[in-house]
Amino acid sequence: MRVPRVYSHEPLAGRSEVELDESASRHLVKVLRLQAGRPLVIFDGRGGEYSGELAATGKRATVRLGDFSGEDRESPLALTLAIGISRGDRFDWVIQKATELGVARVLPLFTERCEVKLTGERLQKKLGHWRQIAISACEQCARNRVPEIAGPQKFAQFLQGDGEAGLKLVLHHRTDASLRELEREQGRPQSAQLLVGPEGGLSAQEIEAALANGYAALRLGPRVLRTETAPVAALSVLQYQWGDL
Repeated sequence: MRVPRVYSHEPLAGRSEVELDESASRHLVKVLRLQAGRPLVIFDGRGGEYSGELAATGKRATVRLGDFSGEDRESPLALTLAIGISRGDRFDWVIQKATELGVARVLPLFTERCEVKLTGERLQKKLGHWRQIAISACEQCARNRVPEIAGPQKFAQFLQGDGEAGLKLVLHHRTDASLRELEREQGRPQSAQLLVGPEGGLSAQEIEAALANGYAALRLGPRVLRTETAPVAALSVLQYQWGDL
């Protein structure tokens, strides 16, 4: 029998019981129809997890904590995904799959060809929605650390504040560079930052700006991939090459 995993917004260290929020409580009680006494696993996104038992059901379910396990399941390759925001549920899908593939941080970007307009309350609501997708993906894939979903920023602002990374890559289908060539030139990285455009890709000016800012161009084969396919393919290759796949 599969043991459900649930995220706690409250820190778990030093506690014997924790009250879940309404969303997690509703999922356990209304959707999964769990009864008091059912074993589960609970984590707070800070590393490690606890065995637990559903102590009380209701609008705010309570979990009784058991033994702690320090297993992290994080990749040895620290991955950041900087990506132009796409329309519809494409971006939701990218965040879900990037979390499953072990990305440590997602940086949503407003780029030249980005057609999504988000400001004020609508932006904050969308950001909360994306963070919940990451949490749900962690519950499913057994990660104990929730990746950071940063607030969206403009492309120029992103480049201006772009920090150092072991390897910075921008997807560009008009280059012949491969990962093997980059590894020969730069060595095996411990961290990598991947830059991907929205529908229609990054503009020529944005690619040139990224290259001038220390990014290396990377091509994923001869076919042009969609904005939701490209990051998943690239993250998978990076994890296979230098991570834990």
